[in-house]
Amino acid sequence: MAGLETSSPLPTDIVVHQQSKVLELAFNDGARFRIPFELMRVCSPSAEVQGHGPGQEVLQTGKREVQIVAVQQVGHYALQPLFSDGHESGLFTWAYLYQLGRDQVQLMQDYEARLAAAGLDRDAPMPGKGAAAGHEGHGCGSH
Repeated sequence: MAGLETSSPLPTDIVVHQQSKVLELAFNDGARFRIPFELMRVCSPSAEVQGHGPGQEVLQTGKREVQIVAVQQVGHYALQPLFSDGHESGLFTWAYLYQLGRDQVQLMQDYEARLAAAGLDRDAPMPGKGAAAGHEGHGCGSH
């Protein structure tokens, strides 16, 4: 299972910044990231966002202003945030959070390219369930 490898960096500090809408993480290898809530929400590792297999990703829109209203640690390996839009099924392992932080510029560029290809923008309301499935077969959670 991703995030359980003993060689994965572990967080030493986690701060939720509501005003700037970022999750700040410091890791034991010295890395420090500020991950936007929007990126976390559109790249949630949940089946609701990633689907159940390649090509089943659901393109998320209207998440620029999303907040994290609560966060729960799951064991010693993950966080489970509750987003202001009600989404709470994503388990963000330490390894996945590290990847989001490290690759956030590229992930955001990829997200915006998928939006453009679908004729959508970041602030468009979410269409009906399943109507905006990803077309390239690679969501944020693909490894």
